[in-house]
Amino acid sequence: MPEGVPEEVLRAAVPKVLGALVRRFGQFDEAEDAVQEALLAASVQWPREGMPDHPEGWLVTVASRRMIDRFRAESARQRREEALAAMEPVAVPGADEGVGGGDDTLALLFLCCHPALSEPSQVALTLRAVGGLSTAEIAGAFLVPEATMAQRISRAKQKIKDAGARFDQPVTSERLGVVLHVLYLVFNEGYTASGGPELQRADLTAEALRLARTVRALLPDDGEAAGLLALMLLTDARRAARTDAEGALVPLAEQDRSRWDAAMIAEGVELVSSALTSAELGPYQLQAAIAAVHAEAPGAAETDWPQIAALYALLERLAPNPVVTLNRAVAVAMAEGPRSALELLEPLEADGRITRHHRWWAVRAHLLELAGDTVAAGEAYREAARRTTSLPERRYLTGRAAGISG
Repeated sequence: MPEGVPEEVLRAAVPKVLGALVRRFGQFDEAEDAVQEALLAASVQWPREGMPDHPEGWLVTVASRRMIDRFRAESARQRREEALAAMEPVAVPGADEGVGGGDDTLALLFLCCHPALSEPSQVALTLRAVGGLSTAEIAGAFLVPEATMAQRISRAKQKIKDAGARFDQPVTSERLGVVLHVLYLVFNEGYTASGGPELQRADLTAEALRLARTVRALLPDDGEAAGLLALMLLTDARRAARTDAEGALVPLAEQDRSRWDAAMIAEGVELVSSALTSAELGPYQLQAAIAAVHAEAPGAAETDWPQIAALYALLERLAPNPVVTLNRAVAVAMAEGPRSALELLEPLEADGRITRHHRWWAVRAHLLELAGDTVAAGEAYREAARRTTSLPERRYLTGRAAGISG
């Protein structure tokens, strides 16, 4: 990123610039390379000359020139130049309509969810092109080596090229489901970063929220689009209270709820309440309903855990998933006691998808601690700390282990 330029400016600009180039030139891989070259040029010129009035337009112009230079270098130069000359000028975001005008981000998002790609490839490509995550961060989210993820992203871009994908493909329920899932993952990566020194990445949660609002505006009658936006709002409302002054993790039960964003909570509750009464029930609506129960409790002691446990049981039937079972176990522990919750975890012990993850060990440790088995709980906390790559989470888990052992 160019030195001295706010990272959030470029993170918001890159998918718009990439979308503009793909719309014009139709070559995803080459367009991404051109955008990276434009960013490199910005890193040299902007610190010396100052940031332009319209950074997105500047990047589009420079990246477009790089693309045209590459076309001219190919053997069919004359034919390509004639085709380029006949093209409409590429839209420059922000130059005439203000920042956000001519935004191709949503079109790029749906392109990344092209049906020619497998779901993991759709998610990975969108996280890279629209979410702005590095290949290493995406690899961490998928629990695969970075080289493997780099190959997956490269193959995805080639498949889009081979399929002749265009921006004007129709919106279907299947593609919408993948888009919502991708936004959910981008938000989660921002809310609890998979690695690094910071617990949260507000730039990613903000981008996920922006895109979720866009999808909601495009499809106002879709219950799951509303549910996902509500879930994001109700979850992100707690962001300011999740860390203390030193950046250490503060668990939900200990958070200062006066620091929760009341406006976001009110908007989220209204969204999910409306969706639950007017649309077919879906997983995002249920997760938002659970978040609403937490948000509306005056304090941790007043939380309606039986209702949360019941909602998780319904979610588990509607969308079975080991992570849902983990969350349900926590709710059951609070509603019925830790022994009942530990019994829920027993069927998952042979599921390597979840037992490899630090969250399995952290939940197990919490339940064992509630049950009074401090020795086993300490061992599980330490194992969870070893498995996470998030430094704030590691410090918190190590502290829990030390607190019950000492």
